Amino acid sequence: MRKTMLCGLVAAALGGAALDAAPAQAASQATFPMSRSNGLGATCAAKAVAVVKVQSLGFAEKMTVAVAGLRAGTELDLFALQVPDFPFGVAWYVGDLEVGSNGRVTKTFIGRFNIETFAVAVGVPAPAPHTHAGDANSNPTFAPVHTYHLGMWFNSPADAALNGCPNVLTPFNGEHDAGIQVLSTRIFPKKNGPLKKIN
Repeated sequence: MRKTMLCGLVAAALGGAALDAAPAQAASQATFPMSRSNGLGATCAAKAVAVVKVQSLGFAEKMTVAVAGLRAGTELDLFALQVPDFPFGVAWYVGDLEVGSNGRVTKTFIGRFNIETFAVAVGVPAPAPHTHAGDANSNPTFAPVHTYHLGMWFNSPADAALNGCPNVLTPFNGEHDAGIQVLSTRIFPKKNGPLKKIN
């Protein structure tokens, strides 16, 4: 049933593009799934599925994310990650998605989503726009760290509860008051996430 739903989601959202869960070598595009996150339990977002299609534009990538199986009105936050499961490593905020009345949402993001995707820090003072939420006022120095995985969080503990999930607070949204992670690219190896396959 879940496989049927996933295939239908791919066809509807990505124009029938073939699902490629583990691209074998670098390419200018790839299509891959996101799976329910570890430790969610049987009743938490039990039907949640997502499919991602990344296409090289040369100067950047176009990433289309299609999600199904969540309650209407659920708000989500997408991140690029160093590793797909806790503690996630380096993470950066890609954007938002809101599930429609049909239980689905498809959004397209333009950015660097390929083998060159990385973060680096030289240890300078950092802006702290949300001091109430614990923003750092300085950052540690680290060499380039590549972020080849994706993770998706509920935008709030209330969104998580709407989908039968625990009411847990995490920092993974713009205000740092998100819910738990619901989907990720955890089926790929930690050091070999799907974005690494795009050149």
